[in-house]
Amino acid sequence: MEKRESSETEVAIGSDTNEPHYKPINESIKEPSSATKEEQGSTTEDSSNLQPTHTNASEDGWHYVTGMKLYLVIGMVTLACFIMLLDTSIVATAIPSITSDFHSLGDVGWYGSSYLICSCALQPLTGKIYSRFSSKWVFMFFLFVFELGSMITALATSSNMFIVGRAVSGMGGSGLVNGALTIISACVPLHKRAAYLGFMMSFGQIGILVGPLIGGALTQYTTWRWCFWINLPAGGVTALILFFINIPSRVEKIPFRNNVKATLVSLDLPGFFLFAPTAIMLLFALQWGGTKYPWGSATIIGLFCGSGGLFAVFLAWEYKKGDDAMIPFSMIKIRIVWCSCLSMLFSFGTQIITSYYLALYFQAVRGVTPTLSGVYLLPTILSQMLMAVIAGVLVGRLGYYMPWAIASGVLSAIGCGLISTFTPTTSTGTWIGFQIIGAVGRGCGMQMPIIAVQNVIPSKQTSVGMSLIAFCQTLGGAMFLSFAQTGLNTGLKEALHQYAPEVSAQAVAAAGATGFRHIIPEASVPGVIHAYSQAISHVFYIAVGAAAASFFASWGVGWKSIKKAKTVKPEA
Repeated sequence: MEKRESSETEVAIGSDTNEPHYKPINESIKEPSSATKEEQGSTTEDSSNLQPTHTNASEDGWHYVTGMKLYLVIGMVTLACFIMLLDTSIVATAIPSITSDFHSLGDVGWYGSSYLICSCALQPLTGKIYSRFSSKWVFMFFLFVFELGSMITALATSSNMFIVGRAVSGMGGSGLVNGALTIISACVPLHKRAAYLGFMMSFGQIGILVGPLIGGALTQYTTWRWCFWINLPAGGVTALILFFINIPSRVEKIPFRNNVKATLVSLDLPGFFLFAPTAIMLLFALQWGGTKYPWGSATIIGLFCGSGGLFAVFLAWEYKKGDDAMIPFSMIKIRIVWCSCLSMLFSFGTQIITSYYLALYFQAVRGVTPTLSGVYLLPTILSQMLMAVIAGVLVGRLGYYMPWAIASGVLSAIGCGLISTFTPTTSTGTWIGFQIIGAVGRGCGMQMPIIAVQNVIPSKQTSVGMSLIAFCQTLGGAMFLSFAQTGLNTGLKEALHQYAPEVSAQAVAAAGATGFRHIIPEASVPGVIHAYSQAISHVFYIAVGAAAASFFASWGVGWKSIKKAKTVKPEA
């Protein structure tokens, strides 16, 4: 006992918690009921409970993955995130062909919402699952579910089967992003994570950018079913490589049967059954508001009220559960955590608007093909990826992430504001330069909320914290896509009355951004193009607001260093 008390302990610089950020290899994560056993047990007994690793031990005592195995792990989880995020947007340009095959125009809303609802509702629960089982095997399980959903969707013979496939894919996708973040956290020390997370997130989010373009090309030259078949080989390669790599785990190694029983008790299923309908009602309100129903309709107001009321009950339940809750109150009450979640929500809202509506500008206003619009988006793609990696490396060297998060909000707002000035005749140099400004802003801040949360919570709560970040990212995308689409519809209708009053606004909207040229008189085309340009400009005002909100939230992520914790030996 005396020997144990005199062992080295870590004191993390600037931490809001007394727990170390990295658990020494001779300390396992114990359940509260195991406290007595932990005090009595030896260091050797404790270390035997951890899953073995093949990697080299670092100075903090935790075994991290290094060399080629690390690059393979990063590459595979990044590929999984890429196909998952690709799946969120690839269906957009394939919908006309899908509805033609199934004669199901009335089901269009479900093609996207079924995926989003299942993914968003399950994300907090997946964090609990990752905290109980090996992150590698849980990640591969969710990848399998995602691939199964893709196969069902590709083989769909009816609209209902297609919707079921999308829902299953959403269930699988709910555990991929937070799983990737959890795996990287286990493989890489904190002071090096920013660079790897920057690469993973920037490359993964390219899937959102190129999804509509790939979907359009596959639909045009093959069939819409290939939009989902392409997920299978990518997922297969990912699973095969991860299978042969031993990923460190902070989860206590106990018999699987006992772990399942303990997990069912600790999952906080009542909390999940309160949270899931809360998220579902909110997403339905956002999906239907301004499209299927007016924002002021009884249906939308009822959904918002129901979601808010149930959310209050959920918070009360989580408070009662304490640290055993699905989302522990001790975590979400930390300023750095909830500010980071807000920063992620708003910054991803900016990202999703830029991804969708910049491509729409090039196709609807400039009249280019989906493939060429992808080429025109290269300034955004390359600048964002490059800056994410550079910012990550510099954060690792300098130690502070807050300045990058703040700069991200400023540059993103400036970039989106400049993009809102685009017209049908904007010069090539202008739209390239303005894209780069916004992309640099988003790139230098996209991983900072994740680093902030990991820097302040105990390592045993990493998976739960990452699931909360992933949920806010998904929710931010859903919210701001809804706001942007409402803004586009309203702005287009008003602009058409100004620039092309002789054209039916309903007919133009039904024809789509690339099909209106075929249904209106040639003399009216310039007016409709001006109307689209103005409407898209109004959408980017929303992106400016989201970036500004991210800027203010970033002031709360904490001026804390991620430099390696100093090791202090207490006096004997």
